[in-house]
Amino acid sequence: MIRFTASPVTISAADGDGRREIMGVAAPYNVEAVVADGTTVKFLPGSLPLDGAAPKLIMNHDLTAAIGVVTERAEDENGVYFVARISKTAAGNDALELAKDGVLDAVSVGAEPIEAEFDDNGVLVVALARWLELSLVPLGAFPQAKITQVAASKKEKETMSENTTPEVAVEVPAAAPTAPVWAAAKTERQFNLPTPGEYMAAMHIGGEAWRNVNAAYKQHQAKNQTAIQAALAQDLTTDTAGLLPTPVLGPVFEDLNFVRPVVSAFGTRAMPNGNGKAFIRPTITQHTSAATQTEGSAVSSTKMTIASNSVTRTTVAGGVFISQQDIDFTDPSALESILRDLAGQYMIKTDDIAADALVAGATASGSTWTFNSTNPASLIAALYDAAREIQEDTNFVPTHIFASPNVWELLGKQLDADGRPVFGYSQGGSIIGTNALGRTDGLSYLGTNVMGLNFVVDNNFATNTLLVVRAQGFECYENVRGIMTKEDPELLGRNFTYYGYFANFVADATMIQSIIVSP
Repeated sequence: MIRFTASPVTISAADGDGRREIMGVAAPYNVEAVVADGTTVKFLPGSLPLDGAAPKLIMNHDLTAAIGVVTERAEDENGVYFVARISKTAAGNDALELAKDGVLDAVSVGAEPIEAEFDDNGVLVVALARWLELSLVPLGAFPQAKITQVAASKKEKETMSENTTPEVAVEVPAAAPTAPVWAAAKTERQFNLPTPGEYMAAMHIGGEAWRNVNAAYKQHQAKNQTAIQAALAQDLTTDTAGLLPTPVLGPVFEDLNFVRPVVSAFGTRAMPNGNGKAFIRPTITQHTSAATQTEGSAVSSTKMTIASNSVTRTTVAGGVFISQQDIDFTDPSALESILRDLAGQYMIKTDDIAADALVAGATASGSTWTFNSTNPASLIAALYDAAREIQEDTNFVPTHIFASPNVWELLGKQLDADGRPVFGYSQGGSIIGTNALGRTDGLSYLGTNVMGLNFVVDNNFATNTLLVVRAQGFECYENVRGIMTKEDPELLGRNFTYYGYFANFVADATMIQSIIVSP
């Protein structure tokens, strides 16, 4: 269950025609917000259904505290709107009064994702969800989601009023009695008892001002302590262990970076529609020709041939059974963590498939880089030899260098004869132009270049992998299907599967040149 919560707003209430309704914005579209478990979520237009079973109106996501039902749903490009009727029950009356008084002035959508995936920034993008409930809440995350009007019957005698925030007097809690400071050091300066305003001001100032005001307060408490107060027994946490909760600090720590360096470098193309496990990708295998023509002789003529290449769809999926207890009892929600991990594993596997296909489709450049920590000549020669092969065969220049982590390390260790890094660790400090190998982005690995080429490091490559590539020579196709779920009443739980279809195609192997690395 993903709960998207709104933030507080100003409300109007009025005598109505006997209705007991609230209305407003349930959730905005294309707006990112951080929900209770720390996940950043975004609704896409059309993600919340406008028909089917009406969502229940409840209090604070408590399914046992139903107070009404959503009666109308509508949307535009900005978001989804609602009208909800509040039942004539004691709980409904209380909720209506709290809404009109501005205590409950926000709404929260409770939705179960059907089609959702994480983008490259880690945002969970929801394309389709099951709208289960709408809650009245006091505070939240979406500033756009709000109650715009409360309609009450004349019997409740409400008049048009605008909500304002009352001023609240804050009383500073008394600190526990401590040893008398005035008795411990008679030469220490004595202070008068601070006023509440002075106490709060000093707390914000901090430093010596706070130390002095706090000491004066403790002195006053100690001086005015009675003999009975001094003799009171102490209850410590060791005496009330049965009342101490054990909090869980969420969200769950992520020890794996869900990124797709290779796939992100090439981008993904839409999988073509239609039946069958494969689709056709045509390529030119022979071009026409042109030549100098001698008067009276035939012109140069060569036919074009186009190959019919079959690209096979690969199904990538992962599934898990989650018990209903694990869904209902865990906080932070185990469900969200498990589904996020399933989506992340799908990303890693599809990137692994792409990395293997890229290496398998490469053409050997015939060059070898023999690492020499103080002589980059072999490296420079190998890179330009591979780049020349691409240019000679295709009339294109390369765009990327792909490397395994150990090759990335060797590039960083490459020095000249004077011990200076060939590829500098910060922009502007390298031997060759302004390369910045040390600034590689830990999320996408696309933050640097070598010899002016985009640099991509991926741990899905085998050790000693080094490729010089023209991006147009390799294609990735994908159709992400998202989450499939089915209830299992016999085991009291749900089966979840995250899946999609993925394919790679080597359009031109000469645009992918491999270099042999000899560490």
